[in-house]
Amino acid sequence: MNIIQIDSAENIISIDNWQEYRRDGEQFLRTASAAHEQQKKAFSPDTIYNLTCMGIEKIVMAFLMHRGDLAENHTMGDLLRAIEQHLGPNPGFAQKMQFLDSFQEICDLDTYNVQTPTATDIETILAIGEEVREMLTPYLTN
Repeated sequence: MNIIQIDSAENIISIDNWQEYRRDGEQFLRTASAAHEQQKKAFSPDTIYNLTCMGIEKIVMAFLMHRGDLAENHTMGDLLRAIEQHLGPNPGFAQKMQFLDSFQEICDLDTYNVQTPTATDIETILAIGEEVREMLTPYLTN
């Protein structure tokens, strides 16, 4: 894999409103986690999966915007590639992001595929969301 050299910190111009993406991402993750912990019937496994993925996407976008960058697309694989351009490869984390992508292959209408997460999958999905938040939060300062 090729790593693109990103400009040094003094040359980076943040994209406005990255803080809102961070706030929204953290709220999506809190909502998903609380719904799962409280076993709210209104929140199906698909809903918890989608809330968690939206939270991850928002937090990653906040990280990228803060660094003056954007991802090509918003699949977990695309977000992973964008993170790796800044932080370098992390094979264990890459596997987790690929796991998230495995539930929805919706980019091609001919091969559209959605899989409902199991209870065990939901635990893993929520843990990945928390890992993303913990990994990127140190980079999200004013």
